[in-house]
Amino acid sequence: MLMPKKTKYRKEHKRYHSGVASSLLEVSFGNHGLKSVTGSWVSSRQIEAARRVITKYTKKGGKTWIRIFPDKPVTKKGGEIPMGKGKGAVDHYVAIVKPGMVMFEVAGMDEATAKKALDLAAYKLPVKCKFVSK
Repeated sequence: MLMPKKTKYRKEHKRYHSGVASSLLEVSFGNHGLKSVTGSWVSSRQIEAARRVITKYTKKGGKTWIRIFPDKPVTKKGGEIPMGKGKGAVDHYVAIVKPGMVMFEVAGMDEATAKKALDLAAYKLPVKCKFVSK
């Protein structure tokens, strides 16, 4: 799964995903892409699940680009720990996705195959998505 090799700080404040995207707006590398319509945190597990679906459906043909990276640590405390006693340990990493961001791109396949693969990947993600072409 994706996670940063090294971070300046181990734990981070919560940043919310309000507003619209200012970067990652266009399909840059491939011919077709998956663009978010809503915003949310996307975990590294969800990104990996979507990548697997795309790879499996295209039968390893073509090329896939993942344009988002989970670099925000999310902490969690144990089940029966009383209130207080500090912040919990880092549990997993998420990527902040805003409306309008292109998350995945594919190339080297026809439009029908690309649309089906990206629609299957969108099912694995917590954001509403749409299929876009160059």
